[in-house]
Amino acid sequence: MKKFSLKQLIILLGLLLLVLYGPIYRDISVEELKKTYANEFSKFVEIDEMQVHYRDEGKGYPIVLIHGTASSLHTWDSWTKDLKKSYRVIRLDLPAFGLTGPNANADYSIKSYTNFLHQFLTKIKIDTFYLAGNSLGGNIAWNYTTEHPRKVKKLILVDASGLPTNKPQPTVFKMAKIPILNSMLLSVTPKFFIKKNIKQVYADNSKITDELITRYHQLALRTGNRQAFIDRAKIDFTKNEYTTSEKLKTIKTNTLLIWGAKDSWIPLNNGKRMDSLLPNSKLVVLENSGHVPMEENPEESLAILKGFLEQ
Repeated sequence: MKKFSLKQLIILLGLLLLVLYGPIYRDISVEELKKTYANEFSKFVEIDEMQVHYRDEGKGYPIVLIHGTASSLHTWDSWTKDLKKSYRVIRLDLPAFGLTGPNANADYSIKSYTNFLHQFLTKIKIDTFYLAGNSLGGNIAWNYTTEHPRKVKKLILVDASGLPTNKPQPTVFKMAKIPILNSMLLSVTPKFFIKKNIKQVYADNSKITDELITRYHQLALRTGNRQAFIDRAKIDFTKNEYTTSEKLKTIKTNTLLIWGAKDSWIPLNNGKRMDSLLPNSKLVVLENSGHVPMEENPEESLAILKGFLEQ
């Protein structure tokens, strides 16, 4: 009897699950998605042939919010509702996600993202600001700060990536790297698969609503976003820990680290390591949060943020 390798078994199991439970989902055009996921505050600006979706709300000192992998600017809805009373809140859909969609050059390296962010902020004429990012957005935020330290007056990192986790990658990233299986993902993206991944990033599953799952699912189906996710999954964002550590040590900006104690994707130990490397940082741990505290526990995380901004 032929023996299968672990990788082959994963592929076969994945294909079986997709065939049994995964209906074919077509791409959804950005024009169709705008009807639900754009509003009166939505604007679009052209950068590198992309129509970048962003929102600019409120008045006061600017604060820029950057979402994480597979997310969108909507992850900051609760924070924005309160912050725009006192600040000018700017948030955007990164390339590969949300209504912005894929980058024509398929370059999703951190360097490419930091260059993109600089282009975006220059284009909308934002010079100095507070900068906050979650997960991938946090990685982009602190890398941007190393390159433009005078622009970022305060830095907020929410369960930020950038340091190795010493843990296996989440299943969704593993699947995106496997030939044949990742090709299937381009047309078979079942809603239960999205729900499973949201359950991994939330600590309290009772807070996961059907509306939340639908939003993540539909924006994942935006034309080009699934291929972009596969392209991104091939990149090793943490291959040089030494370089990363040295870069973090150069950030003199006052920095707030907000971390979910129950984060299974980027564990609390990463937050503690990041805090030890940053010269002017403070780590606050949310005991009942997972990977996206600003979405899962917005009131608790927002109170911590506002205390930091008002100091």
